[in-house]
Amino acid sequence: MLVDNNTIIDQYFIGEPGLSLYIKEGDMNILFDVGYSGLFLQNAASMKIDLSKLDFLVLSHGHDDHTGGLKSLIQFFSGKKSSNEFEEPTVVAHPWALWQKQLDNCDIGSSVTAEILASNFPIMFTKEPLWLTEKLVFLGEIPRRFSFEGQKPIGKVFTKNGAVDDYLLDDSALAYKSNLGLIIITGCSHAGICNIIEYAKEVTGIEKVVDIVGGMHLLSPSAEKMKNTIDYLRTLHLNKIHPCHCTDFYSKTQLAGVAKIYEVGVGLKINYF
Repeated sequence: MLVDNNTIIDQYFIGEPGLSLYIKEGDMNILFDVGYSGLFLQNAASMKIDLSKLDFLVLSHGHDDHTGGLKSLIQFFSGKKSSNEFEEPTVVAHPWALWQKQLDNCDIGSSVTAEILASNFPIMFTKEPLWLTEKLVFLGEIPRRFSFEGQKPIGKVFTKNGAVDDYLLDDSALAYKSNLGLIIITGCSHAGICNIIEYAKEVTGIEKVVDIVGGMHLLSPSAEKMKNTIDYLRTLHLNKIHPCHCTDFYSKTQLAGVAKIYEVGVGLKINYF
């Protein structure tokens, strides 16, 4: 965990209200989101993680607490281009992820446009699932199957046809096929954590879900949303949950009735095989 709102006790890293994860799967190195600033680079250096060897940069969605570090990443790689060790990562995201977003007339989307990013890295925009490795898949656009989540807009997104209500159709996630079952890795779960899991099971063909790692967008949820989410998650017989970032304390107490809740923060390392 390179960036989260919290840090793990007795590990001297820095947190911010954003999210960034470093994932190593076989020989592949993946950066999942870049937090709100360049802090992910500082924490990665403190953890002795070499981000110049990335194969993929995956963006969960376009909000600035997940894309704010893109300028710093561009600068980081610009300083590496003269090195023989330099490897250029491919950016993977939904086609809408870098479109302008506003809430109450304030910009809340990426400050780096698709054009600027494409001038620095190869980009694969996709609404369809994309397998990054044999075990790890980017889910693309998540179908909204449950009526209690992913149904409310957050501000506006500026499409090619003008500004429309932003239902965060660009919100996606990763699914990893471990030997025990699926590990769901989320950014903010604006699409809805239940929607994400159902689609991950469909894409991978695996029913067993072992763990959820990441933001679940349970911030002062309505009683209906909380109940329906808990009822759904209970049917999964989860081993554990690692909720963070945009999951409030009340929601964590409710989730504890479904599975064991683990502390999350910058410096956390989780191993699955």
